[in-house]
Amino acid sequence: MRLALFQPAIPQNVGACIRLSACFGVELHIIEPTGFRFDDRAMKRAALDYGPLSHMTRHAGWEEFQRDRGPGRLVLFTTRGATPLQDFAFEADDVLLFGSEPTGAPDFVHEAADARVVIPLRPGARSLNLSVSAGIALFEALRTSDGLP
Repeated sequence: MRLALFQPAIPQNVGACIRLSACFGVELHIIEPTGFRFDDRAMKRAALDYGPLSHMTRHAGWEEFQRDRGPGRLVLFTTRGATPLQDFAFEADDVLLFGSEPTGAPDFVHEAADARVVIPLRPGARSLNLSVSAGIALFEALRTSDGLP
């Protein structure tokens, strides 16, 4: 199981996802450009020193990510998702992908995804915070694929 963020814009969300990936032992992929300056000092502060960042890989762009991400399905979490989270059958080598906070994922990312999953919300609710969504999705994916630590 891997976690990927497409052009994240908020450093605190990336920091929370760094902690999330470190605590659950999964790789984190950051697809640039980001909406903030990405330096070691800022990331260490945002991640609250959750150990070395060796579980994180930065990709210069979408094409590099696609080339280097490895095997497994690309599972896009989106408000335009086709399958509710609780109905999706996760596999151990899935890549859970989340779009940018202000804009989501562009059409070409939707087209590249092997599956589009939505986290159901009550009527009238627009969306969840990126790192909250990533935490919900990652836990459910690990739980249902027997990947919990």
